[in-house]
Amino acid sequence: MSMEGKKAPRAEARDLCVHFGQRAAGFAKFTGRRAPVVHAVDDVSLEIGPREVVGLVGESGSGKTTLGKALLRLVPVTSGQVLFDGDDVSHSRGDQIRQFRRQAQMIFQDPHASLSPRLTISQLLEEPYRIHRIPEEDRTSVAHLLETVELSSELANKYPHELSGGQARRVGIARALALHPKLLIADEPTAGLDVSAIGNILNLMNDIKDEYGISYLIITHDIGVVEYIADRLAVMYLGNVVEVGPTERVLDDAAHPYTRALLSTVPKPDPRRKDGHAPSLLPGEIPSPKNPPSGCRFHTRCAYSDNGLCRTVMPKQEWVDESHAVYCHRWRTVRG
Repeated sequence: MSMEGKKAPRAEARDLCVHFGQRAAGFAKFTGRRAPVVHAVDDVSLEIGPREVVGLVGESGSGKTTLGKALLRLVPVTSGQVLFDGDDVSHSRGDQIRQFRRQAQMIFQDPHASLSPRLTISQLLEEPYRIHRIPEEDRTSVAHLLETVELSSELANKYPHELSGGQARRVGIARALALHPKLLIADEPTAGLDVSAIGNILNLMNDIKDEYGISYLIITHDIGVVEYIADRLAVMYLGNVVEVGPTERVLDDAAHPYTRALLSTVPKPDPRRKDGHAPSLLPGEIPSPKNPPSGCRFHTRCAYSDNGLCRTVMPKQEWVDESHAVYCHRWRTVRG
């Protein structure tokens, strides 16, 4: 994807595919048939620039988390490339992958599940230094890490189960910051938090970006989160990125029918409706990634599908303007 400013991307996916088999050898042995393949990520290209925040939205099952993990090489890449600061890390091993993972970290969706219950907060924050064999003189103190995420140093001797959801999430952020990464991938960083806690976490992430010069990929269901924090927005459906561009532009003038359908599900005040919700333009359920539809994967749920071209031909990238791209045969009709 093209970006304004023409800066070299911090991280980049090029034609990236991540497919999962289901115990292929055993399945074939007992059934005589090939195991189904899960097309979690298919032919995705996406860039994240230095100090840039990219929001990634889509329904559950669209492949967002898998894409995030693939960018960090936490799941194997089937084909395509993952680049970091221009270096291909798609199949890196040993010292090369260890060095890469010092610079790229993940904030997991469930903060309590990602923190070992057997370790104190102090031990959890020191663990990355032990794993990467960082000398004592190059380590950031536990107290400073906690201060960075606006937590009291008194929490250092507590265990994860003694923390609130917001506190646990901040500890997860502090742990990710310990190695001074250049890239953070945050999977649903505000899930399960109340409105005030969401605002606090997003403000904290913004402050950290400004102070440390970090790039973010924010994976979320919450359009409000990306509207608040993201410079650019990418929309993902059933393994494909279908639209990407500056956040305000995509939200104000979405070109893909799926993006418009997602936006239709966002509650908006309407005095004419008792529930305050607009009618959803997103019928049915997302198909299985084991058997994705041919052609445009959204055509089975799309009000604009022509049932010919859309059903048989995968859309190619087209440019709405110099920084706003869409994958849709009918995008001009969608925009009216």
